[in-house]
Amino acid sequence: MTVLVTGASGKTGRRVAEAAEAAGFTVRAASRSGAVRFDWYDPSTWEDALRGADAAYLAYMPDVGAPGAGEAVGALARQAVALGVRRIVLLSARGEDQAEPAERAVRESGAEWTVVRASWFAQNLSEGHLLDGMREGELVFPGGEVLEPFIDTRDIADVVVAVLRPDSGYAGRVVEVSGPRLLSFRDAVAEIAAAAGREIRYVPVSAREYGGALAEFGVPEEETEFLIELFETNLDGRNARLSEGVREVLGRAPRDFGDFAREHAAVWKA
Repeated sequence: MTVLVTGASGKTGRRVAEAAEAAGFTVRAASRSGAVRFDWYDPSTWEDALRGADAAYLAYMPDVGAPGAGEAVGALARQAVALGVRRIVLLSARGEDQAEPAERAVRESGAEWTVVRASWFAQNLSEGHLLDGMREGELVFPGGEVLEPFIDTRDIADVVVAVLRPDSGYAGRVVEVSGPRLLSFRDAVAEIAAAAGREIRYVPVSAREYGGALAEFGVPEEETEFLIELFETNLDGRNARLSEGVREVLGRAPRDFGDFAREHAAVWKA
């Protein structure tokens, strides 16, 4: 089976591509700058990426609930079906109301679909724009003291690959995945600091303050406003619960955040 993996250089796409290849799939790793070019904002790149694939993993950038995501995901999914792609797995976000248009678009596309709704990624703290501040000794973030079951993106990848199989039994279903325990962002930073053997502070700010900082760094106004809304809603405690999707699909417990922190300790050392 040939699987198109969008966002193949990203936090989940990279791991999905690796896990799919290890499982024996033929992987078509697509990204804006890869050998297989794919850009959500350039529909002219879609057909070549899709043609000949049997299944596709869709991870919308910058976020599944971002303005325009539903329209883009729907257009891509319909084109995929027209080109013979049978299975589509969409990465979505647990508790994110803004993701409903994208989820609905996949459900209505005519594909054999599965939606994987994930909690906050552990790797958001080891990769991407939050890492620089942590290396400098602090995480400034609008997470308050809310609890979150951080999930290792390797678990997301393993679940995605398992449900992609035609005989998985997960077509037409939503699977919610999370890590095995609840931590506040303060707790998570403390575990990272202990693993890295250095002091890292957690500095909670309001979503509006955080948005102001993003704007100063050049994030476009529409994206900034979306992120402010996203943080104000998704970090209100609605996700302070565990989901059993990893155990249900894989028959094992999800990876623990403490193990993640110890495995990646070197990245937080200044």
